[in-house]
Amino acid sequence: MFLKIPVLPTDEDGEAMTPTTDSSSQRPDYSRLDSWASRPTAPTQSVDAFYVFPTIYSEDDPLNMDIMHRRDLQQKAQGLMVAQAGVYSASADLFAPYYRQTSFVALDADENMYENEYFRIGADDVAAAFDYYLTYLNQGRPFILASHSQGSLVMIDLIRRRLDDPGLLSRLVAAYLIGYSVLSDDLKEYPWMKFATGASDTGVIISYNTQAAGATGSPVLVDGALCINPLNWKTDGTPADKRLNRGAVFFDDFSGTLIREVPHYAGAGINTETGALETTPPDPDQLDLGHFPAGVYHKFDYAFWYRNLQANVATRVDSYLSGVKSE
Repeated sequence: MFLKIPVLPTDEDGEAMTPTTDSSSQRPDYSRLDSWASRPTAPTQSVDAFYVFPTIYSEDDPLNMDIMHRRDLQQKAQGLMVAQAGVYSASADLFAPYYRQTSFVALDADENMYENEYFRIGADDVAAAFDYYLTYLNQGRPFILASHSQGSLVMIDLIRRRLDDPGLLSRLVAAYLIGYSVLSDDLKEYPWMKFATGASDTGVIISYNTQAAGATGSPVLVDGALCINPLNWKTDGTPADKRLNRGAVFFDDFSGTLIREVPHYAGAGINTETGALETTPPDPDQLDLGHFPAGVYHKFDYAFWYRNLQANVATRVDSYLSGVKSE
């Protein structure tokens, strides 16, 4: 469903390309195949997905990763083409740019991260990739926007700056901005941002942050966060039983290797005061939370609800295409 870039990439005529000489201070050249973690050579679906991967870089020198010279980082991004973006590639052709994301050590949740100078380097890379995609690759097809964590921070910035365009907005199937907070204030300040209200509405944003009841200290859950439950697709506090969970799918994120799949893994409900998606996993002691506080299941925002997300993408694509055909 998508192309993984080989170690020695070729151009679109099949000719071998010499490795790029970009330094970490230079933007990837999005006319080149090797500047994309995924870029189909020819469309096979009616819809595209433009996906921005989450933080894969934690070093402090440099503060923006040198993605074009670090094969290890490229391989981490490639793993996420399955572990997260597989949700979208079942229904859409997948486009995913490499970008010079910043290390999480450069971000401070107590500051305006959209104005952070290191964040802006990666965000502006993605904006350039999106512009190239629209100009040369999309060919007028409807598209999904998708992301996680720092990728969602980047995508929110992109939507704020670029989707105030009725023609472009009309081609948006949905935006899955998972693992960072979309705020009620965003909808007021940027009226083209519409939050989902159910399982099949289109042109809308889907967002949530997963944690245990009572968990505190999440750097991605901000006051005023909006949330939709990926099990019952409600935005109120109506709980969803684990029987609605089609399957949690756990991967090694950075290799894309399947570890296990668990049907009916856990239920979920929205805390209407905090905006958190709250859950009680059956095996909390087996979950590596990384650098996140106890009970903050940020790393598993895709894994816990993987099959439900995958099914919902198909539902929204069908809804969009049916609407377009009926006009």
